[in-house]
This record gives sequence, C-alpha cells and structure tokens, in this order.
Amino acid sequence: MEVFAEFLARIDNPQHRERTEEILGWVAKKYPHLMPEIKWNQPMFTDHGTYIIGFSVAKQHLAVAPEEAGINRFSDEIVQAGYGHTKGLVRLPWSSPVDFALLERMIEFNILDKADCSTFWRK
Repeated sequence: MEVFAEFLARIDNPQHRERTEEILGWVAKKYPHLMPEIKWNQPMFTDHGTYIIGFSVAKQHLAVAPEEAGINRFSDEIVQAGYGHTKGLVRLPWSSPVDFALLERMIEFNILDKADCSTFWRK
C-alpha cells in the first residue's frame, strides 16, 4: 500500500480517504499477485502488465473502472447493487456500503478474461 500513500494523503475528506484506503487494501490483500500502481495520477492494479481495475475519487463517489467489458458484463448487477455507471466506470457513493462481492466478481472477470492479453487495455 506504500505505492498509494501519496495519493491517499491528497484526499481531503477523512471519511473518503478511509473508504478509499479500505478498498485499495482489500484488493491488495485479496489479490496479492496484482501489481498496485499509480498511473495518470490514479491508483490501479495490473496483472502481467495488463490493466485489471482502477479507482478515482470524486466529490460524491469513488469511481471504479473495470474497463467497458467489465461494465457490460456486470451492468445488471451494478444497477441491482444501487450503483450508477457509465460505459467506463461504476460510481460507489460515499454514503453507501461497498458491495465487495460485486467488486470481487469484476476483478476476477478481468483477471480471467485478460489472462492472455498482451496489451495494457483491451483492443
């Protein structure tokens, strides 16, 4: 989590910082083989050089970006969990609980789906 320390320190709201740290820590612990990185000033996790999932902080939510394929695959579940989404990100409101099971399914989908991917992003 050391790689995320500077990013986390820049989050002014202590509750937002704590929630973000909780989620990043959960991913790092659950998937120790994923590489925690900061790219484009955002925390993300990669596997064999390919993007798996990324996060960004907004005023009303933490954005989770599993790539468009991840959004498409889990669109119904995202809505059922009470989260809004665009084609590129899921909005986890600061005031709502985190659906870690859904987050786990999105990460595992990307790990499996991109197992043979040799590029950072899907083509």
